[in-house]
Amino acid sequence: MNLPAKNYICAKMKTMLKRTATLLILFPLATWGQDTTNIREVIINQNRLHIPFNKDNRNVEILTGEQVRQLPVRNLNEALSYLNGVDLRQRGPFGTQADVSIDGGSFDQTLVLVNGAKVSDPQTGHHTLNLPIPLDAIDRIEVLRGPAARIYGANALTGAINIITKAIRHSAVQANVYTGSSLKNRAEEEKDGIYYHAGTQVGASWYSEKHQHQLFYNKDRSNGQRYNTASNADRVFYQGGLAIDNGHTMEWLGSYIYNSFGANGFYAAPGDREAHEIVETVFASVASKHRLTDRFFLSPRISNRYTEDDYRYFRDDLSRARSLHYNNAFSAELNSRYETSFGDFGFGLESRFDRINSSNMGNHDRSNHGIYTEFRTEQIEKLSVNVGAYLNYNTQYGWQIYPGFDLGYALTQKWKLVLNAGSSQRIPTFTDLYLNQQGNIGNPALFSEDAWQIEGAIKFTDRHLIGHAGFFYRDIKNFIDWIRASADVPYQPFNMGKNRVNGFNANVLYSIQGHHAVYQINMGYNFLDPTILQPSGFTSKYNVETLKHQAKLLLTMQRPQWNVSVANRFNQRISNKSYFLSDVRIGYTLPNFSIYADAQNIFDVTYIETAAIPMPGRWYTLGVRYEWSKN
Repeated sequence: MNLPAKNYICAKMKTMLKRTATLLILFPLATWGQDTTNIREVIINQNRLHIPFNKDNRNVEILTGEQVRQLPVRNLNEALSYLNGVDLRQRGPFGTQADVSIDGGSFDQTLVLVNGAKVSDPQTGHHTLNLPIPLDAIDRIEVLRGPAARIYGANALTGAINIITKAIRHSAVQANVYTGSSLKNRAEEEKDGIYYHAGTQVGASWYSEKHQHQLFYNKDRSNGQRYNTASNADRVFYQGGLAIDNGHTMEWLGSYIYNSFGANGFYAAPGDREAHEIVETVFASVASKHRLTDRFFLSPRISNRYTEDDYRYFRDDLSRARSLHYNNAFSAELNSRYETSFGDFGFGLESRFDRINSSNMGNHDRSNHGIYTEFRTEQIEKLSVNVGAYLNYNTQYGWQIYPGFDLGYALTQKWKLVLNAGSSQRIPTFTDLYLNQQGNIGNPALFSEDAWQIEGAIKFTDRHLIGHAGFFYRDIKNFIDWIRASADVPYQPFNMGKNRVNGFNANVLYSIQGHHAVYQINMGYNFLDPTILQPSGFTSKYNVETLKHQAKLLLTMQRPQWNVSVANRFNQRISNKSYFLSDVRIGYTLPNFSIYADAQNIFDVTYIETAAIPMPGRWYTLGVRYEWSKN
């Protein structure tokens, strides 16, 4: 690294430390509070083997629902941005449109699941986070970093994000009303007045020993920070469960989201100034769990995701440059676990059927079928072993196998060394293959991406502290990148050869139980050193903005009535663009009511997460929440 680059980074880090110190000085430590979730006892929600968090040998980070609801965030997208190694790039605030990736991968290389069911979109990763899951329904968010094909199958190339919803424990009724503003006029259109955001959420749950239900409806509106960036979203989420008997249960989930937004600069700036997009997504899943014997467990699941995407390049002229896409993904899987005295065996089958009907991609369908097995044992003294493989068949790309292993060696009761290695695959999306637009064209000759990764780490766990520090090396073969030679030709994807990444990451969660209080600090740092092979003279559409440095410092606090949180993030990309963001939440709880106030981006930083879209500066939110529950 040359001297100017070092000075640049040092200056940015000094600014970050000064601002963080300012927040800490102003922070009311007497209000630190209690987190009711013990992460050490959480069972990682893998589909076959059940592994406690403190015994897992992978790089897994968990953000509990309690932590999520204490953060100064308004939706799932914003919560993901506080997870170490996760790169959340928003094209618009309030959940309008966002891409998510892990450890320098692309937004198509990260698998997203809800309760273990895959929700990634076969058309494009741009729609993956079009999910209507309210924060009040989240039990925890699990992030598994590194190739996860052995666990979750295809498309978990750089990792997986599994959103686990809350089990229903009691009947309740709740309502949440909130509004926010930058208290500034909208850019480019000052005559339209103050930029604002408003929303409401209502929900109810019904609990009985035999069956349980919960339903949420959410409405969000914004007039847009800039010209043609207003947004309007409706979200519905329903979850139910049935206890058949002690050994057999069922659960089901249904959701719908209508998301309409001005897309000025979202995909093809500056020509898309008048663009508008409407995305509707329906997702449903039905699963059951069966204990057939004292040692044998069976879990079938079916799920379906249907999306309609209406992209209007000229919102006032639908006769030209309009793209209509209708895609569907149906999945069926069967997972099993058999426990023995010397270890646990996992076995599963799954099939996924993808289909698209598009005005500029045509009509296409394909299917993917997988068989996978795992074995885990702790019978060797101080050593835990997990090995397995996933055998995949895709109707476009044929047969492939993805093995992997995890090893853990206990140095002491608190310290553990881990080593894991594995391979995975990413199948090109329909957009990669068939898109036919003026500024972007697909490539039906693409191969699937294949990755291999190895990671070594040390873990520490005791009553107050959970820590992880590790180094990984990843090599992606047939890496897909969208490139072009000049601004007057369209972008097109090609298999660019290899994409290699060296990475270091560390995360510490520290908490102390005090008198009616818990003191908690969550710190993380992520460093990536990518080597992207790209022919000279070409411009990459996405990878120029890959993260290089990422740091976070979260403080969440609560007494019986007061709660306060401070969240700090620093991101620097390989282009040297960087920004430091600080957000604060203060809340006060009364019987059945709570009031909260957020100040986001309190230093009013100007920054861009993706494309050419400036994100909002300093933002204030005020909300009131009501809940009645029958315990």
